[in-house]
Amino acid sequence: MFPFQADGARALVRSDALLLADDMGLGKTVQAIAALRRLAASGDLGNVLLVVPSSLIAQWRMQLYEWAPELRFSTVRGSANDRAWQWRTPADIYIVGYETLRSDFSLNPHSPVGREWGVVVLDEAQRIKNRESDISGVCKGLRRRRAWALTGTPLENQLDDVASVLEFVQPHVQPGDGITLRSEADVIERLRAVLLRRRKAEVLRDLPPKLTVPVPLELGRRQRHAYDLAEREGLIELRALGAKITITHVLELIMRLKQICNFCPVTGESAKLEDLTERLDAVAREGHRALVFSQFVKAEFGVEELGRRLARFRPLIYSGESDASVRERTIARFRADESHKAMLLSLRAGGQGLNLQEASYVFHFDRWWNPAVERQAEDRAHRLGQENPVFVYTYTCIDTIEERIETILASKQELFDVVIDGDLTSALSADELFGAVGLQRPR
Repeated sequence: MFPFQADGARALVRSDALLLADDMGLGKTVQAIAALRRLAASGDLGNVLLVVPSSLIAQWRMQLYEWAPELRFSTVRGSANDRAWQWRTPADIYIVGYETLRSDFSLNPHSPVGREWGVVVLDEAQRIKNRESDISGVCKGLRRRRAWALTGTPLENQLDDVASVLEFVQPHVQPGDGITLRSEADVIERLRAVLLRRRKAEVLRDLPPKLTVPVPLELGRRQRHAYDLAEREGLIELRALGAKITITHVLELIMRLKQICNFCPVTGESAKLEDLTERLDAVAREGHRALVFSQFVKAEFGVEELGRRLARFRPLIYSGESDASVRERTIARFRADESHKAMLLSLRAGGQGLNLQEASYVFHFDRWWNPAVERQAEDRAHRLGQENPVFVYTYTCIDTIEERIETILASKQELFDVVIDGDLTSALSADELFGAVGLQRPR
């Protein structure tokens, strides 16, 4: 382990409540496993509940085999009958996906709610950022002597996100023991008390640099015509709604415009694809490989269309449309076969937890609302074990909704950096979303 990782493991052992928010790629998984192993050696572990995104279960199993082979673990998944005996199986650690935990949170004797856990660990803990969601309530309702949350993006959109995570990061032995954070001052005070965050530049002097290259593009004539027509017609429809207009209506138009920035719906023309193809040619010639992220999956506008149009690079597709076993095989194929010059990933499925140091180029084919989520996706390649500089290309179509979103992303980036350092600034508002399409929000 690196010295900073050993420090992190020791901090976890010493803490009954910790938010480990190291930069992506610094090995939060390894630090948590080392801490669990140390607690087991001292006889202070108890049963552990490890809650992770379902796509990361295989990775956690692999890391447990490598770093703590003496600890027994039971993976809870499959049919209801299978899960019933998996919960009953004697083990040190129970690994379960967020959705499965929600399904199994009942009062039968073998469910997670019927136990007192020595440690509950939430990986990618931003999954509980919405305090009104079922899974947030389930995680906070677990009886636990220690509560650890792991995430490289504790703040994704607004201060309320991290407040919900912090409500989990506390020991909770009986129902009603938990605290609810409401004021901004309370959130910041609690954050300072339980946060451990290290940045790559601080602890990995030898990690190759990550270089971000903005790529502004002009739409071609026919793609521009399709975009302008959709924007005019969409704004007419929104204005016709008058006081009935909602955020949902605005987001529907924004998503439609973002899709047209990817591909013209009439001709299939794409300024982005033309540029991406040229860059991938150069990447392949130089013996490198690339990750391409898009928030869209289905044909005509996302990774499936990219897969067809970039077939000569033998791309592999990783998306939430495939089940866990298919995604695991896809990762294994990419690592083993260098003839696959690109992997095309849906941002939400492929942006967390994966180790893909085989690639040293990353392309954001379209932009997400949140720079923290984008950074997390980039760091699938820029992490421990990477030997080459990582080049990140971000596409933005000029004079479109993407350019306006770029301004919103800049303000969200400022929010993320400032709040993590302990100060406070305003979050993205509904007014700003309306402003992105040139409308004022009705009062």
